[in-house]
Amino acid sequence: MILVTLGTQDKAFPRLLEAIEKQLKKGTINDEVIVQAGCTAFESEQMKLFDLIPMEQFDELLARCDLLITHGGVGTIMAGLRLGKKIIAAPRLAQYHEHHNDHQTEIVSSFEQQGYLLALHDFDRLDEVLKQVRTFEPKPLVSNTANMIQLIDDWIQTNA
Repeated sequence: MILVTLGTQDKAFPRLLEAIEKQLKKGTINDEVIVQAGCTAFESEQMKLFDLIPMEQFDELLARCDLLITHGGVGTIMAGLRLGKKIIAAPRLAQYHEHHNDHQTEIVSSFEQQGYLLALHDFDRLDEVLKQVRTFEPKPLVSNTANMIQLIDDWIQTNA
């Protein structure tokens, strides 16, 4: 199953769903596709679309999916990485009125450069990225939380 998440932005992101719909029609995608569309109105006979999915159900879908296709939001990317999911991330762009600026491009590129996910910058190349993801092994996420807590604790102890 492929889980597609567009986030909860107040701006639509139909470009990604159009690209996925195109691959469904071509037969490049044969999996069940479930979409958390947020504020994006979209009609599809091949995708199961929901505006918002309750968190418990979203977590279950995320745990179950074989592939996560998402916008460039850090929260969704991190949730997928924590579960070791294969991720294709497509940044929202200001030029299409999908966001206020292009910070998601930087986020997605950074995660890709570190080996955590595959970026989709050119939506006409989704078929190529889908082929690439079959053999892609994401870099395991290593939490740095314990180290950060220790640094803060050391600072507090030194400056108390």
